[in-house]
Amino acid sequence: MRKKTTLKTMIAAGLILGCGLTHAASNLVFCSEGSPAGFDPGQYTTGTDFDASAETVFNRLAQFERGGTKVVPGLATRWDVSPDGLTYTFHLRDGVKFHTTDYFKPTRDFNADDVLFTFNRMLDKDMPFRKAYPTEFPYFTDMGMNENITGVEKVDDHTVKFTLSTVNAAFIQNMAMSFASIQSAEYADQLLKQGKAKDINQKPIGTGPFVFSKYQKDAQIRYKGNQNYWKPEDVKIDNLIFAITTDPSVRMQKLKKNECQITAYPRPADIKPLQQDQNLQMPSQPGFNLGYIAY
Repeated sequence: MRKKTTLKTMIAAGLILGCGLTHAASNLVFCSEGSPAGFDPGQYTTGTDFDASAETVFNRLAQFERGGTKVVPGLATRWDVSPDGLTYTFHLRDGVKFHTTDYFKPTRDFNADDVLFTFNRMLDKDMPFRKAYPTEFPYFTDMGMNENITGVEKVDDHTVKFTLSTVNAAFIQNMAMSFASIQSAEYADQLLKQGKAKDINQKPIGTGPFVFSKYQKDAQIRYKGNQNYWKPEDVKIDNLIFAITTDPSVRMQKLKKNECQITAYPRPADIKPLQQDQNLQMPSQPGFNLGYIAY
């Protein structure tokens, strides 16, 4: 099985790849490999996009355990599955705050309306917000979730029921994937009223450990630690900076000079020397797929 090093593993665990830092720091620089296409996780399929949004700004109902593939509670504290395997009932976490920024100030906590908005937007092309900002959700549709989910029902403010047309043993795992990141329905309503629906992809609002601050294409992305995060022990830094560095050899040079403390996607030829460098750490976890060449 292919292994990969992920930003989620390194930041959420407080691990540092570069030299000179062995504990929590006020600033952390990640030499990322490229600019994200946007910040709406549902629209994209690449690690570059997910690192900049899903793994920093957002949460999901279920999430993967840090450093592994076991599914654990996220914005849902638990879920029930009907005997026929066609109904999943999620019990939502109380007291979760959406980010407060200069472009959005929430008036309520996370609730079932946010789950309904997130998934109905992907399911219903006639939804007003989707009409205002037409887009596709390739991961969601490629996995057939647009056809298998026949309904998303609000039972009460903290309970949501999903109904499927066929049994899907991987449904909970799918709900932990980046594309299933939960958006704010209140923020979407604000954008719709302002005629700025597209801003959902450029000025993200989530419940995750980092609050989006600034983006300069091909240069940097800045985030602030979320002081109201529902898992305060996971917010170990004040400022997270993505220093966008497309050349892998330059990323490695910056890492060794401590100009960044984390990087990703080294050249294959660099992996062994990096593993042998006692000043560096290379945490990894199993990947979710296998790569192969057919001929």
